[in-house]
Amino acid sequence: MKEVIIIEDESSIADLIKLHLQDIDCEVHCFVNGKDGYQFALKNPFDLLILDINLPGMNGLDICRELRANKITSPILMLTARTEEIDKVLGLETGADDYITKPFGIREFLARVKAIFRRVEIDRVEQFESIKLIEFKGLSIDRKKRKVELRGGRIELTPKEFDLLYTLATNPGVTFERKELLSKVWGYDFEGYEHTVNSHINRLRGKIEKDPNNPEYVLTTWGVGYRFADN
Repeated sequence: MKEVIIIEDESSIADLIKLHLQDIDCEVHCFVNGKDGYQFALKNPFDLLILDINLPGMNGLDICRELRANKITSPILMLTARTEEIDKVLGLETGADDYITKPFGIREFLARVKAIFRRVEIDRVEQFESIKLIEFKGLSIDRKKRKVELRGGRIELTPKEFDLLYTLATNPGVTFERKELLSKVWGYDFEGYEHTVNSHINRLRGKIEKDPNNPEYVLTTWGVGYRFADN
């Protein structure tokens, strides 16, 4: 069974998603207070954390940020009633793997959860079957350690930023459409979510490129998608 933590102060939402998660063989632990949920997540291994942003005790962005600072890499799915793009971006920048905006349909919610589980399983298989060290023009990508270095200095990437970079770098010169990257990295195929890829590409370039407006590693194939440099 998958161990899932829900930190959500709206009991009707927490109860609904707990019920449906139990139907797909998840052991679910619910918390209404952010600080209580954070302490539990810090001390107990989990397969997925479902995290609201607005919480009493400790807000979701701080919880996410602190868990990542403590080297906890388990997936985090953020729930938010906010609709502004900046709030979604903030959630992803603090280390969340995905977000979904309230109100949401339970079918889409479950699809997101299953996609996250599927991605984790694929990652585990790849760690044993396809462990690679990629080196290109001072950039080093270690798949086994999930470590990226640029000219000897460590670059801190979120889990999705790393997956995105690794997917591109293992296929140098190959252009991926945004929907392809959405499927490969996030594991789902929802129309209209290509902006998630764009925002991750922008943040990734901000971390590894000397000049993000004139990238050396992650290149744009105009009108199509993105590719990793091959020369």
